[in-house]
Amino acid sequence: CEWVVYAKRPFAGPEAVLAYLSRYTHRVAISNSRLVAMDEQGVTFRWKDYRAKGRTRRKTMTLDADEFMRRFLLHVLPSGFHRIRHYGLLANGNRTANLVRIRELLGQEADAVAQIASLDAEPCRPQPTFVCMHCGAAMIVLLTLARGQPIRAPPPQVGVP
Repeated sequence: CEWVVYAKRPFAGPEAVLAYLSRYTHRVAISNSRLVAMDEQGVTFRWKDYRAKGRTRRKTMTLDADEFMRRFLLHVLPSGFHRIRHYGLLANGNRTANLVRIRELLGQEADAVAQIASLDAEPCRPQPTFVCMHCGAAMIVLLTLARGQPIRAPPPQVGVP
């Protein structure tokens, strides 16, 4: 079937598109401008009642600090969850293989496909170099622990009291 993509340049340029998207993808549950006060009574903030019309639409609410934090933390994603996911033909997991296959289907030469595939591959990052604070010599990384991975003790030896 015919697949027609309608895409045009954004009016204000790519910076405006990034600014628009970032307001939705990188925002916090409540901005600092909505916080009114924090005292012994609790946290006071402004909120909008969408059911009300006119002057009574914008209201303030005071919550106990514990309740405010509980509600705020409802908007924090659990560990391991991603707010933005990349998918499709150019997703990082299969990008190289997909681009090679796409170029084959478009009839590009095999040499050009292999050359472009090698350019699309992620460049390998050099190991970070750590320097000893005392002597200034380069330190060797023996083990890297992944974030969120529990540190385990060695297994107990059988027969040892």
